[in-house]
Amino acid sequence: MVWKPDVTVAAVIERSGRFLLVEERIRGRLVFNQPAGHLEDGESLLEAVARETLEETAWRFTPQWLLGVYLWRSPRGHSTLRFTFTGAVDDYDAARRLDPPIVATHWLAPEEVARRTRRLRTPLVLRCIDDYLAGRRLPLEALAMLEAQGLDPGVSLQAR
Repeated sequence: MVWKPDVTVAAVIERSGRFLLVEERIRGRLVFNQPAGHLEDGESLLEAVARETLEETAWRFTPQWLLGVYLWRSPRGHSTLRFTFTGAVDDYDAARRLDPPIVATHWLAPEEVARRTRRLRTPLVLRCIDDYLAGRRLPLEALAMLEAQGLDPGVSLQAR
């Protein structure tokens, strides 16, 4: 059996001590999450997180740091590999329609997020805020997107 976790991206966005969260309806339940979604074929991680943030919040997001890479296994056994970024938002488009599962967006203080623990989509929401508040940041250069062109598939790269 081949194990294939979902590859997702998320944005932790803080402004004046408050974090941008989306409230979304998932399987009939209203939950809170960071702006997040799946990586699409042919898309870089940075393109994906900017796109997802715009689609879910109507804010343009500029990733500045990689916050972390998180592997989460749900109680049902489903796995998600999440690349979480932090950065800045600007150019809010109030007329933009949000993606269908999104009901509202909220700017919440960390203690307001913590009070909603039972309504968080996954434990990753609070963990990522905690990591942000702890000052964790990795340079975006830690990521690389390589294309197959120019590499002979028969060549093996070995340590010398």
